[in-house]
Amino acid sequence: YDSSNVRLEKILRTIVCALFVGTVLVTCAEARKVTVAVPVLDVTQSALFVARDQGYFQKEGLDVELILMRGGVANQALIGGNVEFTTVPTAGLQAALRGAPLKVVLSAFHKPMFWLYSRPQIRSVKELDNKKIAVSSLGAAGDSALRELIKKSGMDENRDVAVLAIGTTATRLGALSTGVVDAAMMTFPYNITAAEAGFRELVSFIASDIIQLQGAIVTREALLNMQPDVVEKFLRATIKGIIYYSTNRGGAIQILARDVKTQESLAAKIYDLVKPALTPESILNDDLQKRVMTPLWERVAKRDASTARFFDFALARKINGELKAEGWKP
Repeated sequence: YDSSNVRLEKILRTIVCALFVGTVLVTCAEARKVTVAVPVLDVTQSALFVARDQGYFQKEGLDVELILMRGGVANQALIGGNVEFTTVPTAGLQAALRGAPLKVVLSAFHKPMFWLYSRPQIRSVKELDNKKIAVSSLGAAGDSALRELIKKSGMDENRDVAVLAIGTTATRLGALSTGVVDAAMMTFPYNITAAEAGFRELVSFIASDIIQLQGAIVTREALLNMQPDVVEKFLRATIKGIIYYSTNRGGAIQILARDVKTQESLAAKIYDLVKPALTPESILNDDLQKRVMTPLWERVAKRDASTARFFDFALARKINGELKAEGWKP
């Protein structure tokens, strides 16, 4: 190159760099801030982990922040407009039963992510008669799943067993280890720890016929009606995350291990255990919607004839159709 070509090349490089930086700055400036209240940072949030780590949210022009909140607090934040979405469907549906304008718009998993462990001497659920069982808190997802199991086993949830609110899974395992309770509801990775400690797995709720939403997306009807573009962008990125999670085992395990801060070997066990609980296309059919609502309806005096008050999968159907039509792959 002669000196004029060198100068021209430098000028072109400067222009390209300036355009690139400008594009990045504009993209960041225009990103829509979206807050999501999550109760835990575990496998139930896998779709959000993937969508964030793979840049699916950024591609939709969203700056998504996951905020840890307990179920009841998350619900109030959603109703009050302090967050756009939550992943606490049990609390959301219970509030909707009381008239709150909330709807489930996507289902990540439709089986309870719980395992019931007991002292080795207890060999069946029926042997829990007159025993003490630990849950995180009364009315939470684990408590609801346990009570449904007890009823299906022919026992009275209020008379035949004592359900105790103990707190975190680690605390529940401690209560089981010291004999404070006879059985406890376990989540990852403490179900594996409980098995290694010699406690008996009475029930894997993922393998049961109990239907319960985990990691489902709940939003306000006002956001759904007034800013459907924001909801659609968020759901598109999340659905892409679910597709990636369900089809890319190796990549999903790496992301899961990184985001829940565990070893890849443990993340692999978690992945394989929960994959059967994924909801096809993130959409609950009418039968599954009714099965989700039935135990909740049983706790209130008035039962709704329709599930339309509680679920709206119109955008999820639209997005799935578009992704299939364009042949999208992770």
